[in-house]
Amino acid sequence: MARILIVEDEANLAQGLLFNFKAEGHEVRVEGDGDAALETLRCDRFDAVVLDVMLPGKDGFEVAAALRAEGNFVPVLMLTARGRPEDVVMGFAAGADDYLPKPFDLSVLLARLNALLRRMSWPRDAGKNAEKNEAVPEDLAEFSFAGRRIDFDALELHTPERTIRLTLMEVDLLRYLTRHRGRIVARKELLEQVWHVREDTDTRAIDNFIVRLRRYLEEDPASPKYLQTVRGVGYRFMPNPE
Repeated sequence: MARILIVEDEANLAQGLLFNFKAEGHEVRVEGDGDAALETLRCDRFDAVVLDVMLPGKDGFEVAAALRAEGNFVPVLMLTARGRPEDVVMGFAAGADDYLPKPFDLSVLLARLNALLRRMSWPRDAGKNAEKNEAVPEDLAEFSFAGRRIDFDALELHTPERTIRLTLMEVDLLRYLTRHRGRIVARKELLEQVWHVREDTDTRAIDNFIVRLRRYLEEDPASPKYLQTVRGVGYRFMPNPE
């Protein structure tokens, strides 16, 4: 059983989600606006948040961004009637872990929610496997470079100065860049392989997300040496630059 917070101002939809999530065995709470949702999340712990974008008060983008700024990394599944690729990328940049346009099929929503809950359980499962001396999947490995360590299990980046909690999407992006280190990765490739956006999207929307990762990785984010821009093409992750 998981504790789920639904943030949705459409009463009928909120009650329908409440009923179905409870039928799945989850403990569920509903909030109808962004400000109330933030206060609830500051006072209580949840395993996942289903967050509408169009809300009274703070919208879903603002709620997600505020959560991440406060160090709250609860998985966030965004719901919105605005399903343009640019809006999807904006949701991920705000800190969402998944994004589902309305109208949606309930079975798809439940599958996406369960996937987020499973991914959050991977670090615990990996720890159990290590205790049993079982092999840990490659996706859960760590990667170290230049005094930094990306812990894909714990969703953390360790630098010489601090430890940074990462969102699931940030981990997915860093994992992809790590796998393809040294190679130029086009913006379109990142959108398709990490965000799973396959339409004609303004690829500049991804740049703000890269800026945030540079603040984590670089000594001087304005002059990056690890996460480099290849003008007109995309990015290249160079863990050992010359």
